[in-house]
Amino acid sequence: MKPHKHSFLKIILPLVPVTVIAGIILYCINQTQPVTKSDGAESVRFEVPFGTSVHAVAQKLKAQRLIKNERLFYLCARFPLVSGIIARNAQPFSLKSGVYPLSPSMSLAEILDILSSGHQEYIRISIPEGLTLSKIAERLAEHGVCPTEEFMQAARSKTLLAEYKLPAESFEGFLFPDTYFLNPSMSGEKIVRVMADNFFEKIKAIPNFSTLSSEELVRTVTLASIIEREYRVKDEAPYIASVFTNRLKKNIGLYSCATIEYILTEIQGKPHPDVITYADLAIDSPYNTYKWAGLPPGPISNPGTTALDAARNPAVTNYYFFRLVDAENGRHVFTKDFSTHISEGYISNTKKSWK
Repeated sequence: MKPHKHSFLKIILPLVPVTVIAGIILYCINQTQPVTKSDGAESVRFEVPFGTSVHAVAQKLKAQRLIKNERLFYLCARFPLVSGIIARNAQPFSLKSGVYPLSPSMSLAEILDILSSGHQEYIRISIPEGLTLSKIAERLAEHGVCPTEEFMQAARSKTLLAEYKLPAESFEGFLFPDTYFLNPSMSGEKIVRVMADNFFEKIKAIPNFSTLSSEELVRTVTLASIIEREYRVKDEAPYIASVFTNRLKKNIGLYSCATIEYILTEIQGKPHPDVITYADLAIDSPYNTYKWAGLPPGPISNPGTTALDAARNPAVTNYYFFRLVDAENGRHVFTKDFSTHISEGYISNTKKSWK
């Protein structure tokens, strides 16, 4: 007759001294305690990549000295009954990928809870108005969110652009400047989606944006990206927009130094210039608004709400020129003809020299 599968345990358990069983339990409980008792123990960023097994996580936790016993962690993670008896935590465990702040002063039960919670560590990163894709990529890399090249590749993805119905070469101009809470080691595609979704959500609140076709949207954002780099005082943005709009209607070059800076820094990869030279103004590039009339092929920065609103809803004026007259406060003077533009510039510069 085949013996019952539990017959061995029935025979052997009664022979095991109670003190031995108690000792094993006490040892296991000790192994669930924090590696260090110090409350000031420095926390570490513990990454759980998507698809990682509980066994691999247990090994990594032990290697980083965050737990005492990897086998016990595995048993507690897999079997709630064991976790309830040994770690005094009978909550079901479900490992979630992400990056979590863990400390050797945490108990095994606390670590199980955190890795099962999905409440990950986030990196707060602010993207100011007017940054280009490359500058955003640099900022993301500096904060440990995403490698520069991975972000740039996602921002130029034809598949992703088609999904958002953007007839453009990249997401330049369509990544909304804002404060974001991102996961460390976040994919470039995910970041682009988060910022692009934010852009399309924000423009819903701007008058007259909802009526634009995809092609009109690209042109409007291109204009806004130039306005973003030209205005310094919010109430002047609609007037700067009116100057550019009037010039576009007359097929006059926009004459924006911001487009020259874009050519030098983003296309040619040079440092930001202290001054724009006549040689710079002669550069043969479709982004050179001194050489070619109309808008450049695409946005030159990622504009915020003020510039986007101004581009779509410019002031109605007869201005064709503007000149910076108060560098300290960022104020411009707006004029309707070239002779007045020159004289206003001369007068303002003379007054400034008298101060």
